[in-house]
Amino acid sequence: MTAAALRLPSARTARGELILPGSKSISNRVLLLAALAQGATRLEGLLDSADTRVMLAALRQLGVSIDSVGPTQVEIRGEAPFAVRQAALFLGNAGTAFRPLTAVLALMGGDYQLSGVPRMHERPIGDLVDALTALGADIQYLGEQGYPPLAIHAGAIKGGGAIRVKGSVSSQFLTALLVAAPLLAGVAHKAVAIEVEGELISKPYIAITLNLMARFGVAVQREGWKRFTIPAGAFYRSPGTLAIEGDASSASYFMALGAIGGGPVRIQGVGSQSIQGDMAFADTLEEMGAVVTCHATAIEVSGVQVARGERLRAFDSDFNLIPDAAMTAAALALYADGPCTLRNIGSWRVKETDRIHAMHIELAKLGARVESGPDWIRVHPVAKDQWRAASIATYDDHRMAMCFSLAAFSPVPVTILDPECVGKTFPDYFAVFRRLVQS
Repeated sequence: MTAAALRLPSARTARGELILPGSKSISNRVLLLAALAQGATRLEGLLDSADTRVMLAALRQLGVSIDSVGPTQVEIRGEAPFAVRQAALFLGNAGTAFRPLTAVLALMGGDYQLSGVPRMHERPIGDLVDALTALGADIQYLGEQGYPPLAIHAGAIKGGGAIRVKGSVSSQFLTALLVAAPLLAGVAHKAVAIEVEGELISKPYIAITLNLMARFGVAVQREGWKRFTIPAGAFYRSPGTLAIEGDASSASYFMALGAIGGGPVRIQGVGSQSIQGDMAFADTLEEMGAVVTCHATAIEVSGVQVARGERLRAFDSDFNLIPDAAMTAAALALYADGPCTLRNIGSWRVKETDRIHAMHIELAKLGARVESGPDWIRVHPVAKDQWRAASIATYDDHRMAMCFSLAAFSPVPVTILDPECVGKTFPDYFAVFRRLVQS
């Protein structure tokens, strides 16, 4: 039986320690890289969630040999091209699976259909498809132009020249082309260049992609954030064993708990050695007045106690580099000492839901005055006597559920609708949350 709603206990303090599940961004990238690599790869600390399950299921359907070694460990024997050349793949709402698989399958040849949940069919993919068709890929839209579902057929792929892709909608389009590019470089024995048109958003996610490609033997030459070159003859080879670090985006909620619940909250699995850009959220917390201590693979946060009337400092910041963790900052704005403005977050519009719209509506339910525009949102804090009891809609978006769990520190009842949507990245989130929060 699934829970339709979860009433949050009224919280006063938060303290304790937790171990993060594996990073979603890293997990789905290395699953695909291991599937393309020569040799067997053992992945340790793999995230077990809805998004990784659809990637695993798709790879198995494509003929990739994957053995489960333990709850968070798998062994993959890579093979490129994939053995299965005709398949219909269902990829849920996992952009980290849908976009890279589109590029890889388009360059391999074969006949494939890729589909997902209705929201996935509302998330744009046209810029990626345009870049691939310019290479000679044969991709057809099965619904609305520019959006999934897709049909991919064997095209007449040609080398030479630079691949061009727009960078202003989603960094996953560039990630997809980078991951797939060695399929061209290895066969054609020519270097492959990818050029970004316009401003590239979410650059730290590209840094993750480049870091992981290097671990699998492909070193990409980067010229700023405009041009990326994959060397001639490049191919993926297994690193043997690869340990996956904890999810930095998920860490943001627990860092926030330490900032508003007094703390200390100690988070194991990410720290100064992390390759994930969302670790920069710690800087936001320090600007808001929290005390952050960072270790190699752990981070500890202490802060104010909002249940006693203490307040965080307000901010006005550009969050283009950390769009996922930015949602946590928007929720913390409820407890600030003045209005907080989040800028350059246009990518929120094409995530699991239109997050600017969703955050605006749900924060206002709690009593906050909210303003928003195409790529920004401003949240005014809620005075003690202005809080309103609310049932928070989550829009089938895991991050909506997790960031609004922070509303438990309000003096009124708060209920999270469809709390199990957190299964996309953190199935046990609310169990861990309850263990850290004291009523």
